[in-house]
Amino acid sequence: MLAISDSNGFGRRHFLRVGGLGLGGLSLSDLFSLQATADQSNVLRNKSVVFLFMHGGPSQIETFDPKMSAPDGIRSATGELLTRIPGVTFGSTFPQLAQRADQFSIVRSFATGDGNHDIKPIVGKSSAGANLGSIYARVAGSNDPVSGLPLNTALFPRSVDPNAMPRVSQFGKFDSTGALGGAFAPFIPGADGQVQQDMKLAIPLQRLDDRRQLLGNLDRLKRTQDRQNRLGGVDRIRNQAFDVLLGGVAEAFDLSRESSETIARYDTSPLVRPDQISRKWNNYKRYIDNGQTLGKLMLLARRLCEEGCRFVTVTTNFVWDMHSDVNNAGMIEGMSYMAPPFDHAVSMFLDDVEARGLSDQILLVCCGEMGRTPKMNNRGGRDHWGRLSPLLLAGGGLNKGHVIGQSTTDAGEPRTEPVTNDHLVSTIMHTLFDIAELRLVRGIPNEVMRVATSAKPIDGLL
Repeated sequence: MLAISDSNGFGRRHFLRVGGLGLGGLSLSDLFSLQATADQSNVLRNKSVVFLFMHGGPSQIETFDPKMSAPDGIRSATGELLTRIPGVTFGSTFPQLAQRADQFSIVRSFATGDGNHDIKPIVGKSSAGANLGSIYARVAGSNDPVSGLPLNTALFPRSVDPNAMPRVSQFGKFDSTGALGGAFAPFIPGADGQVQQDMKLAIPLQRLDDRRQLLGNLDRLKRTQDRQNRLGGVDRIRNQAFDVLLGGVAEAFDLSRESSETIARYDTSPLVRPDQISRKWNNYKRYIDNGQTLGKLMLLARRLCEEGCRFVTVTTNFVWDMHSDVNNAGMIEGMSYMAPPFDHAVSMFLDDVEARGLSDQILLVCCGEMGRTPKMNNRGGRDHWGRLSPLLLAGGGLNKGHVIGQSTTDAGEPRTEPVTNDHLVSTIMHTLFDIAELRLVRGIPNEVMRVATSAKPIDGLL
């Protein structure tokens, strides 16, 4: 909680009390001090990563490897369509991405290793049990030293819609930091995280009856701070922390500052209306949340990266599980709920970053924790499968318009050398860091160095 004293006797101990931005027992000023000590010379590549996690395990066949020459029950249940890459087809529920296939690369030999529901590509053995953004923050610091913007952020449906369901955590915690410590956890805006729960002004509610009264209190508080500055009562780090909390950082998380045209362009809510989704599925509300929030989440991710955030985790909770059971729809119906928002949101993101000249600065990664069985079950769904999974990478200076690797005729195994979680993590680390320079930095934990250097990047992308 941020507590701002309402009394005239505004003292140092009341100056800031931060929970949300002071993670792991550290205050915001502590984090700035830590940031100031980080040796970042020539290590950081001034690039950002948006990791769109497709929680539940998307099918490799109905997404980017349709296998239409395979028998019925194996080939894509949704058919296929041509892409901008000659000879390459996608599942038919991705028409916008098919027209932009030359703007990104897909991997058809990606194997996450097992069919367990978890979040292993972004938090798992390959990342030393920490969110990949926390690995970055351990090197670069948790906040930008000038603006104070969190460098590592995680976005869930409640980040853009307070009425959405809470984030799913039973399959893995996206804010895990492993052995690195809580100070490097992702900053989580919205009802699931710090902005709404922790950053509260400790001013009597009756005095916050309108925006003008609130601004008046903050202005008075700022004048008090300025007076104490002249008296030498507040040190530089505390000044910086104050300016961050009452300054422009919150604007980066405010989608209302985007034009109405941009918000409408990203909006995925018209694509799958609640009345178009069968209520018989236990995941009914999650299907709604996905359609209502994914576009806005991707817009917020772009906005944060443009402002200087370096790692943004995005997920719309657990919705890509397509067994056709009491919880989840089967392949055809499930893809009708999931594919249109994904196809649209990712396409708009690609167009937007390209128009803003940010394609080489922002790497987009899209994948889940596993893929789906080559053979559909007798209910029209596909079950868990860890031997092959879909993977899309765009921007960040990587090669585009490529199809990396090949799968077997039933899309069940890599036919070429498998691409693993280790290779994906290495690709991300090489995007964010100059690895040769990173090896020279003193004080980097062994866990971080292992994550950054234990594997080679995906062949054909760098």
